[in-house]
Amino acid sequence: MSAISIKVPKQKVKNPPLEVHTLGDRVLRQPAKRISKVNDEIRQIIVDMLITMYSNDGIGLAAPQVGINKQLLVIDIELKDESKPPLVMINPEIKSSGGDLITGEEGCLSIPEVFLDVVRPDQVEVSYRDEDGRPQKLVADGLLARVIQHEMDHLNGVLFVDRVKNAIALNKELTAHGFATKDVQAIK
Repeated sequence: MSAISIKVPKQKVKNPPLEVHTLGDRVLRQPAKRISKVNDEIRQIIVDMLITMYSNDGIGLAAPQVGINKQLLVIDIELKDESKPPLVMINPEIKSSGGDLITGEEGCLSIPEVFLDVVRPDQVEVSYRDEDGRPQKLVADGLLARVIQHEMDHLNGVLFVDRVKNAIALNKELTAHGFATKDVQAIK
């Protein structure tokens, strides 16, 4: 993994540049398009996404969540550590997944205050391009593997609530926070 060339302070701003769409918005259900060229426009989107993610206390953000139909993710599981750069993934593809299937609690900036258990593989190998357009490969496990899978789901129009197996907990949490269960598209 190369060091990121884009620097954004890990802090909240009063008016983040992008609006995070929430469960029920159609933009969250559209498959994202591949990015053909990594240029300054894409790098500006990355900066705006990072500022928006930090401003919303997120550890991951996919472009479709901010209404941008592109295969682009930003991830930072080290929010408190300025020396650890965020991960930028352009056109990411999971090459393999493995390890144990682990149940872990997930939340999403597009479904604020809702936290539910999701089962995912504990390890993934991902290929992607970085913010300079260079091909990269990464083997991730634990929290990073979970966040990568969660964010990559967004690129396919899938939300973490679609993967929740406990229907009772799902309905209770969504209803408690003003979301409609009809907006969930359960994955069999």
